[in-house]
Amino acid sequence: MKEQWRLIETGDNTAFTNMAMDKAVLVSISRGKVPPTVRFYRWRPSAISIGYFQSLEEEVNLDICKNFGVDYVRRITGGGAVYHEKELTYSIIISESHPKIPKNIMESYRIICGALIKGLKNLGIESTYVPINDIITNGKKISGNAQTRKEKTVLQHGTILKDVNIEKMFFLLRVPNEKIKDKLIADVKERVTSIKHVLEKEISFEEISTAIKSGFEKEFNIELVKGTFTEEEEELTKKFEKECFSTNNWNHRR
Repeated sequence: MKEQWRLIETGDNTAFTNMAMDKAVLVSISRGKVPPTVRFYRWRPSAISIGYFQSLEEEVNLDICKNFGVDYVRRITGGGAVYHEKELTYSIIISESHPKIPKNIMESYRIICGALIKGLKNLGIESTYVPINDIITNGKKISGNAQTRKEKTVLQHGTILKDVNIEKMFFLLRVPNEKIKDKLIADVKERVTSIKHVLEKEISFEEISTAIKSGFEKEFNIELVKGTFTEEEEELTKKFEKECFSTNNWNHRR
């Protein structure tokens, strides 16, 4: 009998709630309260997340975000600024001691990204893993990922781009030299793609999540069973959102 992991599909949430949810599950798993967990989620309103070590003011045009109702939040993972709009975001949270997760960080990236690659293949998209944390198809990035290890627990989350609006992304992010913005946009267009652009048709979130779910099951040889948050995780989510992810102290700390 295959090992059963928990699958939680939380739909649309604010940036603050999404990051609080990931941390709540991390704490719950670190305490041995729940099995390894995969979560699928989306962002409403659209948002920019920045890496833990980044400066919010240097990376994000805060006034424009405010005018357009775009949220911004600091992640507990590293990496760069990401604009979240038309995408499926996943997180996998699992104990560092679990036998299916390598101790080596690079190897763990490769295996987790392998689940996404298998999932994309279910949609008819051939892709490959490019270290440290990208998945590419036809030479273009379709998924970016970030990982952290806290409390003897691994959290990796990342994006699977359903569609992408490069111009809007650069409108919201700060560019050090405005004179080269057009060149940067053209460059990113050459390096980034999405499911819609590859397949030349719209694919629903439900189709993407079903495909990625199957990818995780194949890669880890497990069964993902739909579940819900425990009461403790719901309380932790509220606590982390209120005391951390929605606060200026957290988001403007660098």
